[in-house]
Amino acid sequence: MPAAPAGRIRVVIADDAHVIREGLAATLSAAPDIELVGICSDGNELRAAIAAQHPDVVITDVRMPPGGDGEGIRIASSLRKSDPEVGVVVLTQYVESAYAVALMRDGSSGRGYLLKDRVRNRQELLSDIRTVAAQGSVLDPCVIEALIEGRAREADSPLARLTPREREVLAELAEGKSNTAIAESLVVTRRAVEKHVNSIFAKLDLARTDSVSRRVKAALVFLAAEQRLSRP
Repeated sequence: MPAAPAGRIRVVIADDAHVIREGLAATLSAAPDIELVGICSDGNELRAAIAAQHPDVVITDVRMPPGGDGEGIRIASSLRKSDPEVGVVVLTQYVESAYAVALMRDGSSGRGYLLKDRVRNRQELLSDIRTVAAQGSVLDPCVIEALIEGRAREADSPLARLTPREREVLAELAEGKSNTAIAESLVVTRRAVEKHVNSIFAKLDLARTDSVSRRVKAALVFLAAEQRLSRP
C-alpha cells in the first residue's frame, strides 16, 4: 500500500443524505491523521469547497443535486484535469460497474469506488481514504464481481464476433442511418461501409430474406445485446 502523505489528510465530503454526512463526519473526526475541512450537500457546494479548501481527498456520492445521476463522477473527471493530486472516493449505494469504469477511465491512481455499507466498518473506510490520499486505488469487492459478470456477458454476446470498427458501423446502422450517412459519420468511404455491413451480416448469421430486412435484424441484435450488457 502506498505511504500516506505527510501531515493530516484534508478531506471534504459531499452527500445529499444528512445521515450519511453525519456518519462520515463522526468517523473522520475520530481519526487523528484526518482533518475534515468541508461538508457539502450537493455538487455546487462541493466544487466551491474544493476551490476554497484544496483538500487531499474528496468523498462524494454518485447521484446528488444539481446534476443528479453521475454528478460525483463528473466532478472526479474534472478534478483529474484541474487538480490531479486530489484523491476521490466515490461512496455510493449503487453496484453499477459502469460508474466504476467511468471513474477509473482516466487512470485508477487516487481513486476509490466503495459502497455505503463500508461506512459501518470505520477502520476499513479510514484505511481506504489513506490509500486514495497516497494515490493508490480501492474498489469494492461487490463492484469487482459486477465487472467480472459484465465481462462474461460480453464474451457470450454475438457482438463479440465483430471487430471494433464493425461494432461502430452496427451502432450507426441501429440508429437507422444509410451507408452514405454512416460513411460521413465515421469519415470513411461508402464502399468501406458496405464491406463492413456485409461482414456484419455474415458474422451475425443474417441470411437474406424477403420478409425482414437484414439491416433491421442487425439493429435488433445490436439493441438486444446492448440491453443485456448494460444490466447491472
